[in-house]
Amino acid sequence: MLKQDRDLADLRIETPPVTLREIALDRLRRAIISGLFEPGQRLVERTLCDQMGVSRSVIREVIRHLESEGLVENIAKQGPTVAQISWDDARQIYDIRLALEATAAADCARRADETIKAKLASALEELDRTSKNHSPPAILDATYEFYKVMFEAGGHIIAWEIVNRLNGRISRLRVMTLSTVNRTVSGPARMREIFDAISNNDPAGAETACRAHIKEASEIAKSLLNGEGS
Repeated sequence: MLKQDRDLADLRIETPPVTLREIALDRLRRAIISGLFEPGQRLVERTLCDQMGVSRSVIREVIRHLESEGLVENIAKQGPTVAQISWDDARQIYDIRLALEATAAADCARRADETIKAKLASALEELDRTSKNHSPPAILDATYEFYKVMFEAGGHIIAWEIVNRLNGRISRLRVMTLSTVNRTVSGPARMREIFDAISNNDPAGAETACRAHIKEASEIAKSLLNGEGS
């Protein structure tokens, strides 16, 4: 390697620092997803500044970002509020998940080697642990890691980008369905079925298990959003 190349290589930042804006964005996103801020609730800049200890410019940037994620909506004469989620919105999200996740699971099963299987097993073990502790934020993190590995291993990078853009709303729906009886048990069990099929390099089984998982979650969300009980 030439000296100039070595000097330029020294400029690379291997682990970019987390900015105050990124911290604030993550905190407010999680607060909305967890239900700390309820659908329809106004997000008052001054109050958020005091609660989070950041400037108004940071809060405005964060709110704009969350608006682009569909977690916040700007309502005339009210300002930014936590976005409502309807069954029609949820249905479309589940339809997109069904189309993307089922194919990604099948392709992951075709390609999965021992390294990929070990990563999925680790994420699933964490999911089992956090589910037993009834910790929604940690459940979301473990679930996110499982799907990230699955999509990337299946070669579905663009599809994962699409899922990521919807992740805030997907996570809100997950938290909502987790509040129902036994979902912290049935959800991980369904994901275990996906993992077992991938572990056996069974594309058809992985796709079938993925479809069953999403269909079950969709039915729970439909019941809750249409006021049919929990």
